[in-house]
Amino acid sequence: MPEIPTRAAIDTSRCPMCGQSNQCANEAEKGTGIAQGPCWCTEAVFTPELLHSVPAEARRLACICARCAGATIAQTVGH
Repeated sequence: MPEIPTRAAIDTSRCPMCGQSNQCANEAEKGTGIAQGPCWCTEAVFTPELLHSVPAEARRLACICARCAGATIAQTVGH
């Protein structure tokens, strides 16, 4: 049986879907202590399908990157 990552093993600065930096301003502020502007995600629309596709162990722990969010949104709008 595969080992499920613990909360501490989740890298919150990386997109749980593609592994690239998620550019989350909230995480940047936590990591640096330097105030950031509003995160890009505050105006993004995350479809239920997109949120469901996040690996269960990372849900509500790591932010989806703009590229993955945009790709899914574009696919949804196109159909």
